[in-house]
Amino acid sequence: MTSRTDSILALAEMLQSRDLRLVTAESCTGGGVATALTDVPGSSAWFECGFVTYSNAAKIRYLDVPVATLEQFGAVSEDTVRAMVRGAVNNSLGDIAVAISGIAGPDGGSLDKPVGTVWFAWGTDEAQITECCRFDGSRSDVREQAVTQAIQGLCHWLAS
Repeated sequence: MTSRTDSILALAEMLQSRDLRLVTAESCTGGGVATALTDVPGSSAWFECGFVTYSNAAKIRYLDVPVATLEQFGAVSEDTVRAMVRGAVNNSLGDIAVAISGIAGPDGGSLDKPVGTVWFAWGTDEAQITECCRFDGSRSDVREQAVTQAIQGLCHWLAS
């Protein structure tokens, strides 16, 4: 299995070879993806910025997530993370973005969206791919798994 650092180094190489700048739009990970990326020396060459939009109001204000999307689908949904990617790219100088919104726990889950449910989107303002994961463990475990998935998903998206 590839270490997180190895994944970030591979991601950095892919971004630099394409002259792309990355933006993060995070909710449940609270900036964990941006932290992991910027822990690597030289990340300023390919990392633009990160948005931590924990509340719905922040998602609306800083990422232009439509109120109707949040009302109809909720913050933890495919439609919301797609909108977060678009907003992150459009409200920065970045080219591509990753968005994460989930329920890290220990409370807040439901039958439809249990604790550990995390939605991801990777892409540009024009096209995104999405994935829903269900992670096990404590709040910290869910957040760490989500950070790793976000980074691995970026590598996969750029490689395809």
